[in-house]
Amino acid sequence: MAADEAGINRCPPGGAEGIRRLAAITRRPVEPLNPANGTEGPLRLALIDEDWCIGCTLCIKACPVDCIIGAPKLMHTVVGEQCTGCELCIPACPVDCIAMVDASGPRTGWAAWSAGQSAQARARYAWHQQRTLRDRIENDERLAVKAQAKLDDLQAASAITDPQLLDSKRAIIEAALARARRQRET
Repeated sequence: MAADEAGINRCPPGGAEGIRRLAAITRRPVEPLNPANGTEGPLRLALIDEDWCIGCTLCIKACPVDCIIGAPKLMHTVVGEQCTGCELCIPACPVDCIAMVDASGPRTGWAAWSAGQSAQARARYAWHQQRTLRDRIENDERLAVKAQAKLDDLQAASAITDPQLLDSKRAIIEAALARARRQRET
């Protein structure tokens, strides 16, 4: 939107009120919600069918606000007060055990959210972004250490096959054997 590459009418959760607010901020005309992006509706929250959950953790990784809790090979659950209804967990689930349930009753779009809920969702999303960046950096550092160790091993292995090094090692061993023979003879 800032680069004029996306319309202001692409956010179903914000609904008509969200479009009006974006129009005021961007000084663009108010447009109806683009149906290709969805329809305005109530706040919906993810609900995991615990009988079907296999504990794969794919939904946990997909959640941009870290509202799904659980552990590998154990049942997962959604912390409803933290769920934003983004539906990113649904395609991640290999057993289709996640459903969306209405949580705001008749209120839709902008009215389905309180200012506190939206502030909390933004804060949780920012925390998630920081955490995933930190995890990615730590993982890259671990991989760099492993790669350096492999490189060191390869360099050590190539040093073993260096002809000059082999000749010098062979000379040292032959000299030691010759000393041992002389000592045995005397």
